[in-house]
Amino acid sequence: MINPKYPIGLFTLQEDYAKEEIDDLIHVIATIPAEYKARVENLSDEDLAKTYREGSWNIRQLIHHVADLQFLHYLRIKKAVTEPDYKEPTLVDMNAWAGTIDSLNAPVADSLMMLEGVHHRYAFFAANLTEEQLNVSYYHAVRKIWFTQKQALAISVWHVKHHLAHIDIALGNVG
Repeated sequence: MINPKYPIGLFTLQEDYAKEEIDDLIHVIATIPAEYKARVENLSDEDLAKTYREGSWNIRQLIHHVADLQFLHYLRIKKAVTEPDYKEPTLVDMNAWAGTIDSLNAPVADSLMMLEGVHHRYAFFAANLTEEQLNVSYYHAVRKIWFTQKQALAISVWHVKHHLAHIDIALGNVG
């Protein structure tokens, strides 16, 4: 049985990632916005109100959350490699953001465009990082660990796959 809270499992942090693994992560970043769009662009308001488990965010909130957080992931990676004193990442209160008027009512098309645009830039930027830049790290105060940019890419990809699985559960698109 699928755990609706963690349908793809918990994030597993690797110590390091090979070039091929980084390339695969970047490929997901570049292509997953199309998967989100295919899942939700034609959903009704009723469908967008569906949740993947009791008390969870609905599909509309998930789409806005993913767009917001993926922008934040891109911001963090860019700040980490351009600002030597960036050692503690920008954090947000995700639950508070999910409860704002735009997360509750804005058209998902806005966030789908945002996700696509950010991910194009994110994938391009990440694909052109040097090995030295990929090893730049910052401390994540919530998770209480240091992330290299390789690890940050991995958790970013886990994040988009995790919430895509939530949408599939809410829509009944699971085995």
